[in-house]
Amino acid sequence: MKILRLFMACIAAALLFGVSVSQAATFPSTQVTFETAKHDLSADAEAGIKAVAAYLADDKAAKVKLSGYVDATGDPEKNKELAKQRAFAVRDALVAAGVAQDRIELQKPEEIVAGKEEEARRVDIVPVLAVVAVVTAAPQAAPAAASAAPAASAAEAAASAPVANKGDVAWMIVATLLVIMMTVPGLALFYGGLVRSKNMLSVLMQVLVTFSMIVILWCIYGYSLAFSEGNAFIGGFDRLFMKGLFNPADGSFAMAATFSKGVYIPELLFAAFQATFAGITCCLIVGAFAERAKFQAVLAFMALWFTFSYAPIAHMVWFWMGPDAYSSKEVVDAMNAKAGLLWQWGALDFAGGTVVHINAAVGGLVGAYMIGKRIGYGKEAFTPHSLTLTMVGAALLWVGWFGFNAGSALEAGNSAVLAFMNTFSATAAAVLAWSIGEALMKGKASMLGAASGAVAGLVAITPAAGNVGLMAAIIIGFVAGFACLWGVNGLKKILGADDSLDVFGVHGVGGIVGALLTGVFNTQELGGPGLVGDWVTAGVISNGIGAQVWIQLKAVVVTIVWSGVVSLIAYKLVDLTIGLRVTEEQEREGLDIASHGETAYHG
Repeated sequence: MKILRLFMACIAAALLFGVSVSQAATFPSTQVTFETAKHDLSADAEAGIKAVAAYLADDKAAKVKLSGYVDATGDPEKNKELAKQRAFAVRDALVAAGVAQDRIELQKPEEIVAGKEEEARRVDIVPVLAVVAVVTAAPQAAPAAASAAPAASAAEAAASAPVANKGDVAWMIVATLLVIMMTVPGLALFYGGLVRSKNMLSVLMQVLVTFSMIVILWCIYGYSLAFSEGNAFIGGFDRLFMKGLFNPADGSFAMAATFSKGVYIPELLFAAFQATFAGITCCLIVGAFAERAKFQAVLAFMALWFTFSYAPIAHMVWFWMGPDAYSSKEVVDAMNAKAGLLWQWGALDFAGGTVVHINAAVGGLVGAYMIGKRIGYGKEAFTPHSLTLTMVGAALLWVGWFGFNAGSALEAGNSAVLAFMNTFSATAAAVLAWSIGEALMKGKASMLGAASGAVAGLVAITPAAGNVGLMAAIIIGFVAGFACLWGVNGLKKILGADDSLDVFGVHGVGGIVGALLTGVFNTQELGGPGLVGDWVTAGVISNGIGAQVWIQLKAVVVTIVWSGVVSLIAYKLVDLTIGLRVTEEQEREGLDIASHGETAYHG
């Protein structure tokens, strides 16, 4: 308990410290004015260029856009060429001041409009990742001596900054809520119904508190480690304490890239969405050692595993610089080098086959080995105390999973629709497959089997959701249903671990099946959408099936090895400091009373 109290005190101190460092500096919106018919920078422009360069040096994730105008009078072609040369001059000055060229975006020709007089001779430097103005209370009257020019400049910068589509924002808020519902109450009830009644509350508590703790750690440092620029394995500290996501000075929000050029959502919303993924991934592990682990040990392990396994794998698989960073062929190699390792390899994981399911499954399996089998395992029947609650939990998982998978498109568009339908059909196919397989094996199909089949289908379609065609999703669901049925029966016996709620048999096997079959069915020849082969033009290609499956297999192996090693070390550290397992007396009494002093049922 002392270690737990110290840990919580550190979190509180970190939060207080974070308040002071998370305030983002205001972007120094700059206007560079040229002399008539010339494209040479004046001496007056130097201060503005240096201010922008200093801002970008402080905020490694920020980018700028150069926007200008053309003269409405004279030869249109000469005016366009002059405007282009002026933009190039500003770009070259920024590069000379130390700004990487890939962080400078030029205005598209079709976006350039005619200007009048001085406006036609100007190039504006505005933030690409600044946002939409938000509605705020009217400020107090400014001093009479204040100039109106800065306000006009800010308004122009806001007008040229990317604006999130309200439909995309609304959908991503709903998707985030759906994933929260998947965990609390969905996963909690699914797991809770599967354990004995004396351990019901312990499972609910482990899921609820683990999820809550991970959300806080995500806000403090997890998001930065997973989704900021660092190296191929882990991100940096640019987003520590959510720095730069919201600027209270002007009410602006940073914007996050989606998978379409010129389309953004608020980065704070993206961070919230990804926080739910981190939370549920850690909660999945709980099922592997249910009914025998110390509550404090569970939390300590989750903090370590989240930091050293979840965040790095998420970075390796999902971090990249976004489509707009690929502004020309000259920057492609540099942009690819900044992405996560598995993204660089070309691994496809739409919503978390590797990051979430295989990662958690390996963490759970190692835990089952390290903590040991439950007392009476193999001798007593560990019958689920409420399959009704398990069914309710499975239903909530299925509904919530639409936010999980379709939300991973990051836009309310075609990709989300494909992911939505594939999640729908693959899950139904897996329910049928598990029921058929169970009937053939045991003579009867069970409700528990059908619910487990639903989860198996959801797991398998996760990496494939927006990466395969409609009929392929049904095939993946059927294969996953049969494969995971074997996973919780035949494979479980081979492994010899007491994986209480079959985390590896469903999430491990299902995640591997889905990841590999994504490589098979992504090709357009088999009805898949293919993949973007050139982010400069957003051109779609199809890799050979063998080549893509090989990439997928390498990603699976890296995830298994990474999670396995981190899990082993984390469990050992917790065992040496806190101890992993409750006493035999407490285990027989039940963790509801022993760990929490209450019971789920009375009478």
